[in-house]
Amino acid sequence: MHIPPFENANRPIIDVDDELVPLVYFNIVRLARGESFESSVPGYETAIVPATGSVDVDVDGEPFAGIGGRGADVWDGEPEGVYVPTGAPARFTCASDHCEVFIAGARFDGVFEPFAVRADDLDLVQYGSDDTKTHRKIKHILGGQVHDRVGRLLVSELFTVGAGGWSGFPPHKHDTDRLPDETHHDEVYNFRFRPGHGFGMQLLQGEDGAVGEAFHVVDGSTFAIDKGYHPCVAAPGYEMYYFTILAGQSQRSLVQFFQPTHAYQVETIPGIKDMIAKFK
Repeated sequence: MHIPPFENANRPIIDVDDELVPLVYFNIVRLARGESFESSVPGYETAIVPATGSVDVDVDGEPFAGIGGRGADVWDGEPEGVYVPTGAPARFTCASDHCEVFIAGARFDGVFEPFAVRADDLDLVQYGSDDTKTHRKIKHILGGQVHDRVGRLLVSELFTVGAGGWSGFPPHKHDTDRLPDETHHDEVYNFRFRPGHGFGMQLLQGEDGAVGEAFHVVDGSTFAIDKGYHPCVAAPGYEMYYFTILAGQSQRSLVQFFQPTHAYQVETIPGIKDMIAKFK
């Protein structure tokens, strides 16, 4: 499901119990200096991640000051975030001139402790190559480094390296719990492009051998994936970023199933096996 960019007025883009991706929650909040926003999402653990600007966060009385600090866009510095336990009240206040904040959530009944992820805590992966048109950088905010502190939520930022190229290739899916081959994870992306008038294509193919669909994604597009193979590509001359939320149905670790027709290309892409191992 493609949701074109729109003014959401700080209301959820993907709300709780969504018909397509019920395991995921997603909101974008925009504030000016001194303005605050209160978030409490019953039944979902969440992460507060500034896309730009910085915020002071309070989670049920526990303060986390100066989260974020990027400038004009998501390429201007490193991400930071705060993990918010299931249903816990969180309040964040803009500490910069302006801020844009992602709130990412996953359905989860358990309760962990809140914590901050600073730039030095990120789990970084870079793989692919210019020759294979798959050069990509991943910044795991809630990744393997916090595996024992989070229930079902994986939160990452993905960047195409250079101008143009493929991401999520070879095509893969994760819509069925059938370990050890695959897990069921709902997924939501929010895309950004540099320059901002850039664009890309999100592909969605229901089954191997069938004709799929292609969606024109632009700066600010949100895309929700419940099933199917789903690679995407940035047009030549543009850098592509997408904020990624993965929510597992029965476990946090992601097991991707690569499309049989194209799975052999895993062997052609430098570093991709390390990338696969990091989605824990």
